[in-house]
Amino acid sequence: MVPDISQLDHPNITELVGYCSEDGQHLLVHEFHENGSLHDFLHKMDDDNTRLTWDTRVKIALGTAKALEYLHEACSPSLVHKNIKSENILLDADLNPHLSDSGLANLMADVDQGLNHNIESGYGAPEAAISGKCTTKSDVYSFGVVMLELFSGRKPFDRSRPRSEQSLVRWATPQLHDIDALEKMVDPSLTGLYSIKSLSRFADVIALCVQPEPEFRPPMSEVVQALVRLVQRANMSKRLHSDDQD
Repeated sequence: MVPDISQLDHPNITELVGYCSEDGQHLLVHEFHENGSLHDFLHKMDDDNTRLTWDTRVKIALGTAKALEYLHEACSPSLVHKNIKSENILLDADLNPHLSDSGLANLMADVDQGLNHNIESGYGAPEAAISGKCTTKSDVYSFGVVMLELFSGRKPFDRSRPRSEQSLVRWATPQLHDIDALEKMVDPSLTGLYSIKSLSRFADVIALCVQPEPEFRPPMSEVVQALVRLVQRANMSKRLHSDDQD
């Protein structure tokens, strides 16, 4: 069944506002988000531009997770995105995330080409590379890769790095439960402005999402719950610290 993407209704999913079909051209019109894509914010911003704080990165991860939870668990039938990547996460004026391209992979004739690109660029799940099929579990894997991008500031696949560090998942996964390693892996542009406990909890969620065996990856509802708990603990810690200072 092909989904009606005009019916998607979630604050973290880019809204379809119209379409145009004229002279053989078929265009979809989506709402505009002035801060562009997460990919550009992480990888193309000048030094003079605003950097993403740790709290903002967690907010982006949580909002994107909620969008995927909606597609996977609230839509009927369940909707597999198939193209989760930082280029498809748009940021509004307040740096809230909006997932774009939702449902479009099911409408495109060249979806296999898009899938191959996703795999080659470092977002694709191992089983998708073998079978050529995407599932909710492969979406979870791709989301874990986006979380790694937010954590490290690195691209999912980067040929400019040493061979052992070109694949972000392969490089990062063995280190996700090592506190000392996490501090070396985190995006240096954060300049130490984060909680070590928050880093560790964020890394724990990443490790669950990028497991090579799809059956061991959690559903997005569990990912959302884990990130909500992370935010709640961080807020509680800030309140306690503020009380101590007072």
